[in-house]
Amino acid sequence: MRDILPVLGRWYAAGQVFGLATVVEVSRSAPRDPGAAMAVGPDEEVVGSVSGGCVEGAVFELAQEVVASGEARLETFGYSDEDAFEVGLTCGGEITLLVRPVTPGLDPAFGTVVDCVAAGEPVTVATVTDGPAPRGAALAVRPERVSGTLGTSGLDAAVTADARGELALGVTGLRHYGPRGQRREDSVSVFLQSFAPPPRMLVFGAIDYAAAVARIGDFLGYRVTVCDARPAFATPRRFPEGVEVVAEWPHRYLRDTDTDERTVVCVLTHDPKFDVPLLQEALRRPAAYIGAMGSRRTHADRAKRLAEAGLTERELSRLRSPVGLDLGARTPEEVAVSVAAEIVALRWGGTGAPLTATEGAVDPPRPR
Repeated sequence: MRDILPVLGRWYAAGQVFGLATVVEVSRSAPRDPGAAMAVGPDEEVVGSVSGGCVEGAVFELAQEVVASGEARLETFGYSDEDAFEVGLTCGGEITLLVRPVTPGLDPAFGTVVDCVAAGEPVTVATVTDGPAPRGAALAVRPERVSGTLGTSGLDAAVTADARGELALGVTGLRHYGPRGQRREDSVSVFLQSFAPPPRMLVFGAIDYAAAVARIGDFLGYRVTVCDARPAFATPRRFPEGVEVVAEWPHRYLRDTDTDERTVVCVLTHDPKFDVPLLQEALRRPAAYIGAMGSRRTHADRAKRLAEAGLTERELSRLRSPVGLDLGARTPEEVAVSVAAEIVALRWGGTGAPLTATEGAVDPPRPR
């Protein structure tokens, strides 16, 4: 959804009606996660995807139907035999879609969502999917303000409280309530989709590898900052557009920078005077991934210096060094792919092994 919002925002601002299909529930080996979206706009233009191609043709028709009728629909697609001429998923999974028409009149909160995501501000969208409440009704919940309504003040209040809690965790999924927000009832289903600001990638060491890592970090959706103590190297023209470049001692910059459980730290300096004080700071603060470049000899020397500086075995165990997966990478771009692969594998619990050498579902259920 985040990827297609700029296009949807233009349609919305122009007052053009479009059909929006959102994955609200999945089971087994589903190809996309909840929150994946596809929209059909003016002149039958299509953006986004909900299944990687399996059911997009049927969703295209559904979107046109809800635009014509003005009424939202909930549809489930399950397994389809590849030899049969029926619409479905060949992967054996199941997805449930909410398909609804969107205009400023039907969804006055949608513009708030577009503006918040564009500005990097947190917002959770709550949308009724089923039950005795207006299907497709939406509520945009920010930390301090709310836009839209789900039909009753009680339901709005209960969902707002939950949405703010989910926003802090960046969680997306279905919740159930009574018609007036009763928490012990489950007749009304509401899909909460959290849009937290993009996670950060902090790249230390403005070398040629840093430009490649910054480029792939931006591609993966991170807000990327490159930091180096040497002003001659820390210049914006050496890095992709949109990447922040800072000339500062790495450990000082990190000390004054907030990190959280989604933050990625890539230390590419492989120089003790830079990376030892930097890693002392990094390994003692929240982060999803902390990787450091260098040979095994460099790693051994670095680990010894860090231990002498007082880091515990538990803290040192967080360090991914030498950085990246064993892909046989040589060029800066190949090394960047290796680093990105390790970040993705660590995020989702992947093994890094070739899929031909593994068994089970290719698209396993994602952890919450």
